[in-house]
Amino acid sequence: MSFALATVETVALASVRIVAFLVLAPPFSHRAVPARVRAMLSVGLALAVLPRLGEPATTEMSAFFGALVVQVLVGALLGFVTYALVAAVAAAGSFIDFFGGFQIAQAYDPQSMVMGAQFTRLFQMIAVVLMFVTGAYQVTLTGLAASFDVVPLDGRIDLGPAAGEVARVVGRMFLVSLQVAGPLVVVLFLADAALGLVTRVAPALNAFVLGFPLKILLTLLLVPFVVLALPRVVEGLAGDAVTSFGRLLGVG
Repeated sequence: MSFALATVETVALASVRIVAFLVLAPPFSHRAVPARVRAMLSVGLALAVLPRLGEPATTEMSAFFGALVVQVLVGALLGFVTYALVAAVAAAGSFIDFFGGFQIAQAYDPQSMVMGAQFTRLFQMIAVVLMFVTGAYQVTLTGLAASFDVVPLDGRIDLGPAAGEVARVVGRMFLVSLQVAGPLVVVLFLADAALGLVTRVAPALNAFVLGFPLKILLTLLLVPFVVLALPRVVEGLAGDAVTSFGRLLGVG
């Protein structure tokens, strides 16, 4: 069997960009997905997008390693954007943990690599599941394949617009997390304010002793309504991620 060197080089460079994306982007970044599966998936996706890839302009070793660095950078940036937008769901769970009184029970989840309490880890797992159920992962993979049209294998990336888009994505992450957890946080804040008023009216009544079980009860009653909104949120975040791909690479 014989292989064209240019074709092997093209597949190798495309695989590097894809695997750098898969290492950071959920749901593929979850520890339940073995590294061998990510490597095989990157080669398979590289072969799938091979017809739309142009062969590198040169096969010199120095140019190849330069293109290799660009592929790692592009794939890592795209993966980070996807991770940051999906992490907004886990951040919403962190807000609920903090205001609901669950923050004291935080722990590290080695599978999703998330540090948080119960609802932080729960929302992270729900986001990963919804990425598969809603097909949002296919949207992000489509955006990844389209990135080869914007930045070819022998192309370059402007770090100026990329840095600005990364900052915008981080701000978007906090905004979405507040939008998801905001209604419940407001209810818990009003519960604290009501307990404060009760304490002012009846100082002998230690209302804050009842505050923790009351806020836990309110959290458990209202969190299901937040969870019902998560599928639409995850789908919207996947679309935002693909839009950010174009801005990150200097398009749009």
